Parts: sequence; C-alpha cells; structure tokens
Amino acid sequence: MPGPILETLCGQNLSRRPIWLMRQAGRYLPEYRALRAKKGGFLELVYDTDAAAEITLQPIRRFGFDGAILFSDILIVPYAMGQDLTFTAGEGPRLSPPLVDSALSALQGVPERLAPIYATVGKVRAALGPQTTLLGFAGSPWTVATYMVAGEGSRDHHETRSYAYRDPDAFQAIIDAIVEVTITYLSGQVEAGAEGLQLFDSWAGSLAPAEFERWVIAPNARIAAAMQARYPHVPVIGFPKGAGEKLAAYARETGVNAVGVDETIDPLWAARELPAGLPVQGNLDPLLLLSGGAELERQTLRVLDAFADRPHVFNLGHGIGQFTPIPHVEQLLAIVRGWERA
Repeated sequence: MPGPILETLCGQNLSRRPIWLMRQAGRYLPEYRALRAKKGGFLELVYDTDAAAEITLQPIRRFGFDGAILFSDILIVPYAMGQDLTFTAGEGPRLSPPLVDSALSALQGVPERLAPIYATVGKVRAALGPQTTLLGFAGSPWTVATYMVAGEGSRDHHETRSYAYRDPDAFQAIIDAIVEVTITYLSGQVEAGAEGLQLFDSWAGSLAPAEFERWVIAPNARIAAAMQARYPHVPVIGFPKGAGEKLAAYARETGVNAVGVDETIDPLWAARELPAGLPVQGNLDPLLLLSGGAELERQTLRVLDAFADRPHVFNLGHGIGQFTPIPHVEQLLAIVRGWERA
C-alpha cells in the first residue's frame, strides 16, 4: 500500500497531511555534523554510498517524516556531463570549465558518475518501511545551466542571462543537453527505487516572463512528459522557486503532477489560482521554523487551512536552515500531525 505522500501526489486529499522538509537530511542535525566531521567534504559524502544512505535516513529515524529525500546535489548532472566539480568551505560549489568561456562540445561525458547515486537510492529504499516515500530529485535545466555557464552561483545570474540573450541557440543546446542527461539520471533513480521525483528550479525567479516560458516551463515540460511516459506511477513535483504569479502558468503548462510553493507566495492565492485538484507542496517560511514559538504555530495552521480543499504535502517554502533548533522541528511536526481536515 502506498504511503500518504504518494497517495497525496496522486490526487487524494487526505484528512491528515503528510510532511517532509527540503534539506531535512543535513547540517541542522547533530548526527549529520558528526558523520561529516568523520568522513570529510560534501562531495566525498555524496559519493560514499553508505554515508549518503545513512544521511538520507537520519531524519527519518529522528522524526519519522513521511518522505525521505535523497542526499545528493543538483550539480551531479553537470559533473556527469564532464565538468569538474568541487565544493570549497565558505565559497560553495565550483564547476570548471565554465561554459561562458568554453564550448559545450568540449565536454566529455562521464556517465559512470551517476552510478553511485543509484546505489545510494537502492540502499535507502531497502532500509525504509513501505509507508515512507523515497523521493529522488534533480535540478531543473535553467538552475543547472546557471552554474554550468558561470562556473559558480551568483545573486542575479547575470552571466547566464546575458549569455542566453546574446546567443540563444548556443544556450538552447546547453538546456537540451541538460534535459537529456536529467531524464537518464531520474530514470536511473526510479529503477533503483525512487517512488517520486522533485525538480528543483531554485533560480527560476530571476527570469522575465518570456524567458521563464522558454528556459523554465518548456524544458521542465519535456522532462515531466518523458518521466510520465516511462513511469506513469511515479509522480513528479515541480518546484520553481521565485516564480510568483508565473506559478499558475508553470502548473498548467509543464504537466507536473504536483507543484511546490515557496514562502513568498500567499497560500490563499495559490489555492485559488492553481488548477483545481492539483496537489501542492509547501509553503512555510524556513525562518519561521528557525524562530519557533506561537507565530510558527499560527502560520503553520494558516498554510494547512489554506490548502484544505486540495491534496497537500506539508513542507517548507525552501530548505531548512542550518541553525534550526531540533525542538522547533518537533513543534512543527506536532502541529501538522494534530491538524485534521474538517
């Protein structure tokens, strides 16, 4: 029997809301920090399948979330496409060579870099109970491309946006290549045991409407269609952070099974404007979880009540913060699990 997250993503409006949190496997957990201190850097953890599986399972053991999210990174795709990937403490990820200075055709794919991720998925699935949904994921093409072009993260993605305006055909080739590898990557995760998938478009909010249509909606629609054709039983969650009022068009046009809603969007607006019956996920501000207290309870109930009339997976509007206190997570869980749809 499928767990409550799968039931919800497939369109059932359950009386009690399932819950998982973006970045639930990570730095706010003391057990994660201890393992990282023992094992070394971030990429080393991702490619140590025993460690990555353990990290994925840590929040399930501690909190009993309804879903486990694979411990990995969105930049595994460009790494498999042939860019070098490093993580530097205090500076974030670096990809080289950056495509603003180098041709896509110069990259030599290294598809074997995907295999350890599949092994992690298999280990986690074997360790989970049947009611806990295992979610795989990938970065959406626009967000991945911002790192591939610039070689690093940025505030406004100036280099990538300029590149796309200056040479849209060359940029389309980058997007197309990311789409192809992402479909392969997500398919491998499903074959290894992932039961649902999330597409993270963390930087979707930096684009103007026409560019949003071309670089966010169109490629995500291709990925969603391919995955649904191959695995119709595996729901796809699309999460275009920062989409704002463009979220409704994203929901209509990408064909994803569910939409993640970030914390900048009024849940009452989302409940009204998104397609009827479409499952949603979100959208508590991670800073409320950091703060805790009465306001955390008030805002959590506001989100739950706003989405009462449609299928809803409770989550944050983005990832849980590094310094979030464990008791605040426990408080949130108690609120969500104590709520029941009338």
